[in-house]
Amino acid sequence: QVQLVESGGGLVQAGGSLKLSCAVSGRTFIYATMGWFRQAPGKERDFVAAISRSGGSTDYADSVKGRFTISVGDAKNTIYLQMNSLKPEDTAVYYCAADPRVYSNAVIYAMNYWGKGTLVTVSS
Repeated sequence: QVQLVESGGGLVQAGGSLKLSCAVSGRTFIYATMGWFRQAPGKERDFVAAISRSGGSTDYADSVKGRFTISVGDAKNTIYLQMNSLKPEDTAVYYCAADPRVYSNAVIYAMNYWGKGTLVTVSS
């Protein structure tokens, strides 16, 4: 069974940093597309960042561009999200996702495998 487990969430003051990790285990195929999404209470899930398994392609939501960095570990089974200059509006549950299909906008918004999320709370 494929499993994605996020970690690294917590409480941080505005302007601070956090690094989220997503460990992928039990996969039966290679994930060509990986990404991070977030959902605040009462809001819809929003795209944050995506990356190809090779690390050669990345995309970011305009709201986080320049502040967040997505990356893939050397073993290609761990996804990271470095979050800098955090703002209160970044507060949300952050989910990692993966899909075996080739990196594309369509795949980014239709990922097949998801973690259960980790909460990030940014105080003012």
